[in-house]
Order: sequence, then structure tokens, then C-alpha cells
Amino acid sequence: MLPIKSLLASSETDGSLGKKFREERFRFFEKLVEEKFPENQKIRVLDVGGTQAYWEGKSILKKRNLEITVLNLIEFPVNLPNFRALAGDATHMPEFGDNSFDLVFSNSVIEHLYSWENQVKMAKEISRVGKSYFVQTPNRNFVIEPHYALPLFQFVPKGLAFNILTKTKLSRFNRWEPSMARQYLDEIRLLSIQEMKTLFPDGEVYLEKFLGMNKSVTMFRF
Repeated sequence: MLPIKSLLASSETDGSLGKKFREERFRFFEKLVEEKFPENQKIRVLDVGGTQAYWEGKSILKKRNLEITVLNLIEFPVNLPNFRALAGDATHMPEFGDNSFDLVFSNSVIEHLYSWENQVKMAKEISRVGKSYFVQTPNRNFVIEPHYALPLFQFVPKGLAFNILTKTKLSRFNRWEPSMARQYLDEIRLLSIQEMKTLFPDGEVYLEKFLGMNKSVTMFRF
């Protein structure tokens, strides 16, 4: 059995619960692609806030003809022929026309936009530039706050939360650097299931369950 520290590690860490859920979610995504897109179609994908590393090793890269653009505030390097990287703003994408992409993908990004206003802007841009979309975010009302792995931490006042993160090792058995703690506390605004439905009114809902509770929510339109 894996130690608690490994289970509570970030979703990039092998063996963590976060990675287990991320892999299961991606299998659902792959199933949608297989069902909704013709087998020989070239699929233009915009990954908002993603990286090439996220896609590497995924079987869908071999099964399907994907042309993937990764968009971030800074341009991350890519070296695979079917990838390109751009620097841009998810809340304002004038470089892309309407329906520029067959599919817009975004995983655990929309909660990092500081405000509801920015989240509305990102949702509108995703719906505009993509014929289809698949947008996931942690559920605000889940018992564990996923970025800190602490129960109900999303409801703790920021001042107290800052002290807990920087002066104790309660969050993933580590003490946060003050600048990183402040950055996360300022930028993260978790969304409820109803808020995601409001942002993507023409989408369907996919809920991830843990012990009968809704851990995260994905809105998708195919």
C-alpha cells in the first residue's frame, strides 16, 4: 500500500489519487473522441493551459490524427511534429476565429483565473473558438480542497490559510514558500457544479465520484 504522502501528492505524481482520477477522466475523453469524430478525420485541438507532456504516452496520439495547439501565458517548448505552442490569454483569444478548432480541451485551469468575471470570459472564448469542448475543474463543494489536500480549506479565510500553508506542514506534509502560497490563494477560485453549468449552458455534465461525493466536474459539448 502506498504511503499517505504519495496518495495525497499532486496529480502529476505516479500513484497519487489525483493521477488516478486524471487517467480515468482522460479515458472518458478518449471514448467521446472515438464516438463523435470520424476515424480518419484530422482533429484540430486547442489545449488551454496544457503542455505537450500531458499528452505524451496517450494512446489517442497513435490512434487519431491530432493537431494540438497548447496555449499558455508563456510559450512552453514542444518538439513533436503534431504540436505547436503559443503564448496567449485564455480569457481573450482574438488570434483565433470562430470555430477555429474542432475541439477545445482544458484540464484544471479555469479555477486559476482569480475572478468569476475572468472565468466567464474564458468560457465564452472556449465556446466561440471550438466546435466541441471538454473542460474540467475541481468541484468547489468537495470535502477536500485539491490544491492543498486539506479538508474544507476552500472555506478558510485567506489570512488563516496563508499561516497554515507557510507555518505548518499540514498541506501534503510540506511547508509552502510564502510567495507561492500567496499566489495560489489569490488566483484560485473554485467553481461549483451549478457555476460550471452556468458557464457552459449548452454542455453535458460528467461528474467524478469519490466515496459517493462529486470530486470534480467536466462540461463537454461534442
